[in-house]
Amino acid sequence: MTQTDQSQPPSKSARRFDIDWLRTLVVLLLIPFHAGRVFDTLKAFYVQNDVLSEGMTFWWLFIGHAVGMQLLFLLAGSTTWLALNFRTTKQYIQERFLRLMLPFIFGVLVIVPWQPYFGMLRYTGTSSSFIDYYPHFFEIPKAPEGYTGGFTVAHLWFILFLFLISLLALPLFLYFRRESGGRLVKRLAAFFIPSKRILLLAIPLIGLDRLIDFYWNSQSLLIFFFIFYFVFFFYGYFLMTDTRFAESIDRNKKAALIFGPVLFLVVRGIEAAVALPTSLEQLILHLYYRGTFPWLTIVAILGYAKQFLNFPSKFLLYFGEASYPIYILHQTVVVAVGYYVVQWDADVLSKYIAITLATYAVIFIIYEGFIRRYNPIRFLFGMRRRWKLDQSDFTRTLKLEK
Repeated sequence: MTQTDQSQPPSKSARRFDIDWLRTLVVLLLIPFHAGRVFDTLKAFYVQNDVLSEGMTFWWLFIGHAVGMQLLFLLAGSTTWLALNFRTTKQYIQERFLRLMLPFIFGVLVIVPWQPYFGMLRYTGTSSSFIDYYPHFFEIPKAPEGYTGGFTVAHLWFILFLFLISLLALPLFLYFRRESGGRLVKRLAAFFIPSKRILLLAIPLIGLDRLIDFYWNSQSLLIFFFIFYFVFFFYGYFLMTDTRFAESIDRNKKAALIFGPVLFLVVRGIEAAVALPTSLEQLILHLYYRGTFPWLTIVAILGYAKQFLNFPSKFLLYFGEASYPIYILHQTVVVAVGYYVVQWDADVLSKYIAITLATYAVIFIIYEGFIRRYNPIRFLFGMRRRWKLDQSDFTRTLKLEK
């Protein structure tokens, strides 16, 4: 029997708790990540401290930029495979609109404007109320991303990208479900599954990264970023089409861990201690950091998550549902809290911890007190009605309560 004949599609009813865990944990970690942006030396932000932190930028923020959103797009692709098992094309499109575009529109109109408002207060010295500022939110921003006022979608770009990618990828995914498309998937799986070939999926990412770097500050940049994240979304779907991908990831997770995050820490440590030639730094940056490193790290994360996180829990049941509202709220709360904390007479670490913990607390109060309990607000944040639990959720809840 050939290797292609051995392919087994994953069970349509199988619940992947590891995917739920990873999505939830990544969203929760976005809070300390964006709190770090308040002290970032490389990029501007809506609110920044007077004293910035090279160390925080060098380690924490670099890892987040290289892996965080890429992993979220990949997980979204994986859940798309699961969603299409139980929904018609029409149902899928309707769900994408209700779950993505409506929260995006609501978020841009209600949640996001506070970020450039606090940016305006911080950088321009203007002292106006939010009500007076709000009409100016729709003006063309003078600074990139509206850091000092003006229109921006801020962190909700992810939701907009995800909506567009979901629709553009749908014809391709539907083709994969046809007989001819299924044969193509099997051939691709037969190629990438043996040995360590799954690691070769980093090569398209390296090529796209070089295009992004080449077209930096041009009008084409947004298109290449869109394609870059589209690839991660596609990878997430593709890896779900054959159970042997999970087996290949499991076999290669240790190698991916060593040559991904472990090697990253070693190389970054060397860079911090020794001045490397510029040409070598550029080679490492383009061939490793933004292409190879993210993919190897994600392979390692997927492998160890499947081993250690494929189980239900009350924590996952609560925060898995809360993760989407948390994403929509988190950066606005970070900016609002950060605006006041940066005015303290305190060291960087104390301010960073204060912003992080206060943001978690404020979001929990907003979610538990207002969003979770009321169906109209749940609807605006892309959540299902509180009483509308499907059978799998109901069964999971009963099991967790025993």
